[in-house]
Amino acid sequence: MREVMAEHRELCERAVDPLEIAAGLEEAGLGPDAAARCRHADLFSLAEELYARVPRRPPAAPEPTRPGPRRAGARAALTAAALAVPPCAGVVALGARWSVLLPAAVPLVLLPALTAPAPAEPGPPPGGPACDALGPVRTPPPSPGSRRSPAALGYGLGLAALLLLPLAAPGGDRPLAAALVLAAAVSTGSAERAARWYRQVGHGHLRAARTLAEFRARMRPVLPVAVALHLAVLAVLTYAALAVLAAVAPRPGPGHGGGLLHLAAERAGAAQWAAQGVLGLLLVLPALLARCGRTTAAALGAPAGPAATAAALALGGSTPSAVLLGGGTVAAVLLAYAWAWLGRAGSHR
Repeated sequence: MREVMAEHRELCERAVDPLEIAAGLEEAGLGPDAAARCRHADLFSLAEELYARVPRRPPAAPEPTRPGPRRAGARAALTAAALAVPPCAGVVALGARWSVLLPAAVPLVLLPALTAPAPAEPGPPPGGPACDALGPVRTPPPSPGSRRSPAALGYGLGLAALLLLPLAAPGGDRPLAAALVLAAAVSTGSAERAARWYRQVGHGHLRAARTLAEFRARMRPVLPVAVALHLAVLAVLTYAALAVLAAVAPRPGPGHGGGLLHLAAERAGAAQWAAQGVLGLLLVLPALLARCGRTTAAALGAPAGPAATAAALALGGSTPSAVLLGGGTVAAVLLAYAWAWLGRAGSHR
């Protein structure tokens, strides 16, 4: 017990409740065996004793007032969309030449760093029995992968390749590819907002849950909801882009009945819609990982999607099939990793 207390003293001094200590111990690799060596039934029981035995540090001076998480999240979402759309629109208007692609990639590479909070966002107001008894909850430390970090650079490189690769790929329906990419570029704001919402919900459940098992149970449905909300926004944006495309650049040949909405639905087939869904997953999953501190996974996963897509393109086939084969494989791996790690309390401290 003394060794555990000495090794994790700073964590115990700064903790606002036993659950935060339990999350830190779990993040450090301690499990039921370590709790048993200290004569405790589980990790949460060990955390309760550490919380009782280690005195708290005096609270730091109050920080200056910052915008609320909803306002900051909305601002970051709008900023992300505003930064992503012009480079893609420029490539569409000027053509996919290297003299255009390289300058267009710069703002996309910098986008994750420009939208990342310098300090971590404050979570929702304190609540639950533990917070009522202990008073104000301290603001969590800055999220890894904030501004100007190598992780943000890797994530930005992946984002640039993800959005510009379909425009640079030879062949195919160029107006359709442009419409799909512009819809995905606008949805970068949705991915940013979904990631911030997920982190805020995690902070709230971390305050309200009494045990690690309860926290995991609370978080289990949150990741599917965050991903589904982003994909729903992407679907609406994609349909709107297809409707605009059907109006300004109709397909040659005899007209079809059914009006504009019917023409928009016909413009993209099942393969294009499925590829757009994979693109949406490759946008939102690295954002979720980056906002929850898994910056290495975000930095590696973001460029892995377009790299696998490019490899599939090199083997032959259309762009949608390459996205489904290469990008879909990476998206499945990222989704499994996010499901395994983001539900842990250590990702929301």
